Amino acid sequence: MRNPIFIISGLALAAVGLLACTEPTMPDRTDGAAFFADNCASCHGAGGRGDGVLSGGLQTAPANLTMLSRDNGGSFPAARALSYIYGDPEQAHLARVMPQFGGAMAQDLVPVKIDGVLTPTPRVLAGLLAYLESIQE
Repeated sequence: MRNPIFIISGLALAAVGLLACTEPTMPDRTDGAAFFADNCASCHGAGGRGDGVLSGGLQTAPANLTMLSRDNGGSFPAARALSYIYGDPEQAHLARVMPQFGGAMAQDLVPVKIDGVLTPTPRVLAGLLAYLESIQE
């Protein structure tokens, strides 16, 4: 009779091998909506219109994120949005109210087509971009 430890260890190794061979899924608007609810809604509001519970106490009003495409000639400004959310290195952190979301999230990248070019993008921000694009009016 085989030792149960060896059987369990073998099954665990097989599962790890299977997971390592599967391609990670791309984040979608649902993933982005969850990130938005946790990190953005308090200022930008649940619907992204800049009317969050903390918006009244801010020196600069949060942007109405549902109007990004309208304000960009009808096209969603993915590159500009990503740059601003991630944290534009050209802009001093103290000059902005919104926190920068770069740093550690740069370890988990997925390819996102930005202005026709596949661009390594933090997974959570790829989902957030998909969500923001989906709420455009």
